[in-house]
Amino acid sequence: MESKQLSRAEALGFSGCRHACHVMLYSDTKSRLFGRTPMEHIVLMQMRFDGLLGFPGGLVNPSKETLEAGLIRELLEEIGTEIPVTAEDHVESCFAPGSSPSSPSSSSLIIHFYVKKIEEEQIREVEKAAASTAADHGLEVMGMVRVPLYTLLRGSGLPFFLSHSFIGNARSQLIRSLLRLGLVAPDRLHQALAHALEMHARSAEDLQAALAFTEVQKRL
Repeated sequence: MESKQLSRAEALGFSGCRHACHVMLYSDTKSRLFGRTPMEHIVLMQMRFDGLLGFPGGLVNPSKETLEAGLIRELLEEIGTEIPVTAEDHVESCFAPGSSPSSPSSSSLIIHFYVKKIEEEQIREVEKAAASTAADHGLEVMGMVRVPLYTLLRGSGLPFFLSHSFIGNARSQLIRSLLRLGLVAPDRLHQALAHALEMHARSAEDLQAALAFTEVQKRL
């Protein structure tokens, strides 16, 4: 279960906690997949060093910098581009899974989430810089990925994407943002999540089969 949403001011009122800021960058587009399927919007996420999907950003220290200054610094390291994120781009704050607001401590983590709309050309610049000039590329992050907001035959596209593993509450941040911004209709998103759940169950079966196979190999 996710923590209660906090305002930016409420989140900063908790003393002794760690803070992390992340941002969803997106733009509109007229591009079509294979020249047929409208893409409509580009939403960026990233593949992390641990194999999980998340949003660019990282730990910040509110006692030494503003949340936004810390986020801009982290973005420069992870995507190689300075994006001017402001307090107006802040959309939600909450305690990370496993951190309790009832007993905050130095091990508690508060996550601040931002959403920033930029031009499609800027999106392309971010993608290029993330793979070429970002200091953390190949270390903490493995590159930017676009969220496929369309659904094709047999559930490929958004359902497949949502069936992957995400860090912390990144999946719910994505889902809430898609709904809040009207980037995907609620009924389409509901169907995509239902398909994703089915795929996740099939993936679990495949993992069980692979585990059984390797167990046999260990005994040979």
